[in-house]
Amino acid sequence: MTQQRSNATKCVVSVPHYSYKCVFCKLPEFYLLGLSDDPELQPLLFGLFLSMYLITVLGNLLIILAVTSDSHLHTPMYFFLSIFSLADIGFTSTTVPKMLVDIQTHSRAMSYVGFLTQMCLFTIFGCMDAMLLTVMAYDHFVAICHPLNYPLIMNSRLCVSLVLLSLVVNFLEGQLHVWMALRMTDLKELEIPNFFCDPSQILDLSCRDTLLNDVFKYVVAIIYGFPTIFGILLSYYKIISSVLRIPSSGGKYKAFSTCGSHLSVVCLFFGTALGVYVGSAVSHSPRGSAVSSVMYTVVTPFLNPFIYSLRNRELKRALSRLYKPAADTRR
Repeated sequence: MTQQRSNATKCVVSVPHYSYKCVFCKLPEFYLLGLSDDPELQPLLFGLFLSMYLITVLGNLLIILAVTSDSHLHTPMYFFLSIFSLADIGFTSTTVPKMLVDIQTHSRAMSYVGFLTQMCLFTIFGCMDAMLLTVMAYDHFVAICHPLNYPLIMNSRLCVSLVLLSLVVNFLEGQLHVWMALRMTDLKELEIPNFFCDPSQILDLSCRDTLLNDVFKYVVAIIYGFPTIFGILLSYYKIISSVLRIPSSGGKYKAFSTCGSHLSVVCLFFGTALGVYVGSAVSHSPRGSAVSSVMYTVVTPFLNPFIYSLRNRELKRALSRLYKPAADTRR
């Protein structure tokens, strides 16, 4: 496999246009560099990421189960939280299982179709997380700044519409990345310097139109990234302005405590994602970029259930109520 990869990187690979007539024609295989080539580290990486993945899925499933089973949590805030947990499961499931299989099979090859599929799903779920964080920031803004009109504004129709709009927009963005990848007919190499198909690095494989690819990369980041970040910043600007006008310190603490978990996840997700996205353009260290990507693809979804459950009394009560019936049935 090492010899195949070294030969692949020396020549320019021509990719036939992917069409209905060329579904089963000879398409190249891509190779993921992964996190490390050290064979002694592979069992450690496998155990670490397997345990983190299982805890991520279990934690988010518990949040979804708690929200759906407890009538006290049938509110817009927890509705968005359950959708966010579902998106987190999809986000981490797009990358981690493939990495675990690669470690076990000692093969880092990925088919052309698998390459396109993973890139599309990664874009959809990743941007879904970002847009849901924006929607949740708006929900906090309405709850704190317009508490009397909150049930009227955040009605069930608007909540479902916001989630569906996020899904449609993210699906279109995923298709846009796939379309851009299909345009790359000449590749300078087949090695992807990561453990998954990161859209910010895929366009760097093209031999042609490097300037156009860079322009596309940053235009997409501005079109899809700026509204989400601006929406969060604007919502929290309004929240802070409103909270500072509360006379009692207890009221200020209560208002800020409702946003603490969300703000922690926002800083963790956008801070690491933007750092990796911008860093890939200025850094030439493949391993460094791959290790940095772990922060927002694995660590952030892993920490989200802990952040939301440990700092939320209502959610902790709902989880404890789930545990009690299970304990009673065992007796």
